[in-house]
Amino acid sequence: MTKAAVMGSGSWGTAFAAIMADAGTQVSLWCRRFEVAEEIAATRRNSAYLPDLVLPDLVDATNDAQEALAGAEIVVVAIPAQEVRTALAAWLPFLEEGALLVSLMKGIEQDTGLRMSQVIGQVAGVEDARLVVISGPNLAKEIAARQPAAAVVASTSPRARARVAEACAAPYFRPYLGADVIGIEIAGATKNVIGIAVGMAAGMGMGENTVASLLTRGLAETVRLGVALGADSQTFLGLAGVGDLVATCTSPLSRNRSFGFELGRGRSVQDVLATSHSTVEGVKSCRSILQLAREADVDAPIVENIVSVLYEDRDPREVLGAFMSRTRKHEI
Repeated sequence: MTKAAVMGSGSWGTAFAAIMADAGTQVSLWCRRFEVAEEIAATRRNSAYLPDLVLPDLVDATNDAQEALAGAEIVVVAIPAQEVRTALAAWLPFLEEGALLVSLMKGIEQDTGLRMSQVIGQVAGVEDARLVVISGPNLAKEIAARQPAAAVVASTSPRARARVAEACAAPYFRPYLGADVIGIEIAGATKNVIGIAVGMAAGMGMGENTVASLLTRGLAETVRLGVALGADSQTFLGLAGVGDLVATCTSPLSRNRSFGFELGRGRSVQDVLATSHSTVEGVKSCRSILQLAREADVDAPIVENIVSVLYEDRDPREVLGAFMSRTRKHEI
């Protein structure tokens, strides 16, 4: 039986641990807080994030990283994107030789502009063939309810992506295989920023035309950036592109959309962040994404305007007006 460690017991980490266990994989779920590990051991539930999910017997929880990583052939990293570098450095002594390292994160590292697989590879000093990324329309609460969903498991190594896909192929979770790691990670990070923009519009009372327009132009913006960085444009038409973008921009379960919605209603950035239960990755990554776009000479007006709202105190209504008054151009 394959042994995996899922490092992070937030909503997505907890749900993914359940997926792997339902696929027949033995899972050790690392919890940052001792009381969470203790609760899971006693009740099989993580009440702080997914109270209705009863974790399978194949999931064990621990607060000890060394214990979680012992014997793990697959190590799944499911913590906030900006914490990966520090956390992984602390875990390095406990990693099994040859273990595959899997990223569930959808963000770009601040300051460096590195994608999550690049950060993991750099810190762990491993080759690309041991790095895997997973992305798709995977809202954790729906996954926890075992509603059907799909995702892309991508790596430059056919063996690595096939092995990880097998370890998470549950009856309700269908993994597809991919090789475009760049495209999948750019899509996953940028869709969070587009989700904030769509949420802002909805919070201001805008209707479906506005939402659809922002979503579509956000996709175009993402494709431009991804292709400039070496991605395959077809990736953005798949689960990690359109699929994840639609889920993030339309579901009230989306943290980024919900955050934007509150801004659109008139709340301040600081106020919304202070009351947010989970990390809003679009807030953390938007400036890094904008910097990538500028370095690649890519036009990214939606990302640029979201940065101005979050970090330059611009009013969301002013931003929407600026977007609508841009110079006319061909759509494609």
